[in-house]
Amino acid sequence: MFQTLSTAIARSSRSVAFQAQTVPEFLQETVSQVLAFLPRLVGAILILLVGWVVGRVVAAVIRRLADAVDIDDRARDTPVASMAGPGGVDRALGKIGAYYVYFLAVLAAADALAIDVLSAYVSEAATYLPAFIAGLVILVLGFIVADFVADVIQRAEGVAETAYARAFATGVRLFLYFTVLVIALSTMGVDVRILYILARAVAYGFGAAIAIGVGLALGLGGRDYVADNVDRWFRRAREGSPRMSDEPTSGADD
Repeated sequence: MFQTLSTAIARSSRSVAFQAQTVPEFLQETVSQVLAFLPRLVGAILILLVGWVVGRVVAAVIRRLADAVDIDDRARDTPVASMAGPGGVDRALGKIGAYYVYFLAVLAAADALAIDVLSAYVSEAATYLPAFIAGLVILVLGFIVADFVADVIQRAEGVAETAYARAFATGVRLFLYFTVLVIALSTMGVDVRILYILARAVAYGFGAAIAIGVGLALGLGGRDYVADNVDRWFRRAREGSPRMSDEPTSGADD
């Protein structure tokens, strides 16, 4: 639709430029440029107005679809809810859809104005926008799924009976959040090597902390255990060893 409007504006500009030939010669170039630009300007404004209307319609449709699947309730306990703000996840998704349409309208308007620098910047941004939208979708859906999986694990019969059910579910949730974040940023084209380095450092630190904790627990606990039982061990050792006086001698038998 936006491309059709741009084509019509270009044809109108050529027609106006042709009519400018009736102006005196010394003004023809200036008048031609002005008259050629005016239809483009009007057309760009028209494109922006159409894009604004379409964007609002798209936002309303997205909000209704999000309400139909209760996305606000599903994402309530995830970081997506805090990122979305007080308006809710459905409204945030609607705004993203509307802004996407607005950006397409700006791209078409820049093409209609035939301003090379503006068109170049907008076109470069347009090539990145689909990946950005896809990354946001992965982020939202991934956080919802991660929260659901963590809740299922926490309520599982074998885990719920243990004292560490909440801690285990929280660890699974954080791990899945991190995985979803890495996938979403990679989809957006963001370099995630720093996240890999950070995750490796955290894993090494966590493993070292566990090893030190286990070592201290065994060492301190073992010290008390040895102190409490050393007398009993020595007593058993003495009772189990043969006595010198009880051993038969060959001289006594004779």
